[in-house]
Amino acid sequence: MPVTVTYENLNTSDLPRRGMTPATAPVHVLLVDLEADLVIRDGERTVCAVEDFPVAELARALVTWLERDGEGQAREGFRFESMSFEELGTVRIEETGGGWRVGSVFEPDDWTAPVPWEVLVAELTRFTEAVREGVTDLGAAPLLIPALSTPPSPGK
Repeated sequence: MPVTVTYENLNTSDLPRRGMTPATAPVHVLLVDLEADLVIRDGERTVCAVEDFPVAELARALVTWLERDGEGQAREGFRFESMSFEELGTVRIEETGGGWRVGSVFEPDDWTAPVPWEVLVAELTRFTEAVREGVTDLGAAPLLIPALSTPPSPGK
């Protein structure tokens, strides 16, 4: 079964405490304070589930990673470096001989099954677009999470 990255319960619960709204908060605050319950699945199997995860920050980082031009070289894996967690790789993506797999340092031995690059890109694009729509619905500017300009290649 293919990999899925989803979120539920997107909220701004920390913003009122700061005296801000999604429309007035600076970008660095929005990236960490727009949180949701993140779930990474391999088909029906849950690989990782984290409550109150900074999904806007993750979506923005994924767009940056996907947009990075491999300049003819193999694309490096992704290790999410969040302002909200000390751990590097709360979401991680790596290439294996059979394709690309997704996991987390929170479940270090649990990964999705490898999928082709095109399948991974389609899922990450769906996720980043869903987060962009969700944060926009809450009142944040859509540019908080840029749209992917073109389908990225693996850089090979």
